[in-house]
Amino acid sequence: MGKLYRAISADGSAFAEVLDAKDIVSEIERIHKTSAVVTAGLGRLTVAASLMGYMLKGECDTITLRVNGGGQTGQLTAVADSWGNVKSCVANPVVEIPLNSKGKLDVGGAVGTDGTLSVVKDLGLKEPYVGVVPLVTGEIAEDIASYYATSEQIPTVCSLGVLVNPDLTVRSAGGFLVQLLPFADEKVIDIIEQNVAKIRPVSAMLDEGITPEEIANMLLDGLEPNVLDTAEPVYHCDCSRERTERVLISIGNKELEEIAAEGKDTSVLCHFCGKEYVFTPDEITKLINK
Repeated sequence: MGKLYRAISADGSAFAEVLDAKDIVSEIERIHKTSAVVTAGLGRLTVAASLMGYMLKGECDTITLRVNGGGQTGQLTAVADSWGNVKSCVANPVVEIPLNSKGKLDVGGAVGTDGTLSVVKDLGLKEPYVGVVPLVTGEIAEDIASYYATSEQIPTVCSLGVLVNPDLTVRSAGGFLVQLLPFADEKVIDIIEQNVAKIRPVSAMLDEGITPEEIANMLLDGLEPNVLDTAEPVYHCDCSRERTERVLISIGNKELEEIAAEGKDTSVLCHFCGKEYVFTPDEITKLINK
């Protein structure tokens, strides 16, 4: 499970949220058999979704992040609830491209930059909130910060990182969000900027055993940070046979009749966890007009 820590400045004008997500991203690699650069890209998006989901107010609220950058990965999707629990999937789990000019995994090159980041918040209202912004770099963190600045007008610093071992297992993974509230004064802004400028990559710090609490305190150093709350989010897929039935029903009676007429079992795979649901022709027939 992940380790999430939130702290707020003494005057309440700035807060930091930090997540150690090694276990969560390890589950992504196990389920989806991702190559290194896809583990890094999908891992970053999944960490961002968990951090953003945990900020939702309602118990049943969810957030969905989708990145379509025109790159070899195809669409990346991550869905989180208000507890920070998260699931994710990618169109093409195996992409092999050279390292970038810094000798790092080229997430932006794999994801692409010719496209959008969409954020869908289901808050239990008639219609979900949808925000769509152009991709800035395809490296995910900068794109998340751009979304907050453009769609929600909230000054935000976002850092996301995944270190992958040579055997493709996850060495470390995590991220943080720092946000300023509208009444934050210039002094607070200056302190945050100085702290962020000094801080090292989040994946490197987590790899060295620095805790989310310690990272949050570094980000809010000089602002007398106090703990807000902690959580232990996990990679969790909430698929079920009943949900899969609803998906089949949604394709329409004509399609279901054609599937049943083939006389063969129908297999449906969950994109998020790989679980297989098998329906016999009789079961498909029962879904017609249901």
